[in-house]
Amino acid sequence: MSEKTEHESQDNRSAGTPRLRAALESVPSYKPGRPAAAGGPVSYKLSSNENPYPPLPGVLESVTEAAASFNRYPDLACSALLAELAERFDVPVSHLASGTGSVGIAQQLIQSTAGPGDEVIYAWRSFEAYPIITRISGATAVEVPLTAAEEHDLDAMADAITERTRLIFVCNPNNPTGVAIPREELERFLDRVPADVLVVLDEAYREFVRDERVADGIDIYRDRPNVCVLRTFSKAYGLAGLRVGFAVAHEPVAAALRKTAVPFGVSQLAQDAAVASLRSEAALLERVGALVEERTRVGRELRAQGWTVPESQANFVWLRLGERTSAFAEAAEAAGVTVRGFAGEGVRVSIGETAANDIFVQVAAGFRKEM
Repeated sequence: MSEKTEHESQDNRSAGTPRLRAALESVPSYKPGRPAAAGGPVSYKLSSNENPYPPLPGVLESVTEAAASFNRYPDLACSALLAELAERFDVPVSHLASGTGSVGIAQQLIQSTAGPGDEVIYAWRSFEAYPIITRISGATAVEVPLTAAEEHDLDAMADAITERTRLIFVCNPNNPTGVAIPREELERFLDRVPADVLVVLDEAYREFVRDERVADGIDIYRDRPNVCVLRTFSKAYGLAGLRVGFAVAHEPVAAALRKTAVPFGVSQLAQDAAVASLRSEAALLERVGALVEERTRVGRELRAQGWTVPESQANFVWLRLGERTSAFAEAAEAAGVTVRGFAGEGVRVSIGETAANDIFVQVAAGFRKEM
């Protein structure tokens, strides 16, 4: 190579940009719920399924104490938290893994099971992180439409399994529709899934379930080595800002999660807060019970207005609005509440403070009259 050509090649390299993976071009961006508007009417955020209550008793104190040592790395193994979880759910510690919220663990599961050429199945619409973390891995997303009743089409999901299927997400209750799957239907589906395909029961909203037909995923995992259960402290426990979740799975899967975890990803503040939250069960049940009562009231009033509202088992309700979704979200924000709109589909509205729920119901009533 001549001296001139060599310099030109170096100039071209320095003028270019780093080569990134082509798979990223198809990855959608995660859209968080809009924050409450500032400067307008009294505003409430009903767009992110957050718990409206302050930390449970003892949690703030544990975080404050842990903060005095945040110049030190946290416990890598989350030993105290996993020991507490093992006792609470009667599972071996070796069957547990922690992560930065259940979504962080979900990404680790895909990293452990799927890559280019592999397939990941999930219902759609469901949790919007699923297509993101699937495509980041280079795997192919197989999206199976919900039924007209906003339920998982489990028969269609089972039919979609191929020799390339590596993982199936089942969001139960489903986000954003709130519909939960009865045990009988779920077990019939699991019986059709090959033993070498991992089924992830994403139970971020499990604490809000009141339908006795809906099984606890941890009961199901015990006899099924290809089932993994995800839980989080972000919703019912009110630790959304600390990012801590956990998985319950048989040893091979749990071990893979520990291998793929970001070292020291769960802060000591989060670990200690989660332990304190687990020890405040009475207060937790009282708060969750109050939110469930509000969920029931809101759903009843919406149906009385003429809305078709799926029976939610989570801490939110779903209105399918189609092309009127954006207009509804704008009307709600103008009235003082932000909701989570999915363009062209519908809105998911978290159950929050009574005053916030009342504003939402009023907006829905006015919007209904104009339809």
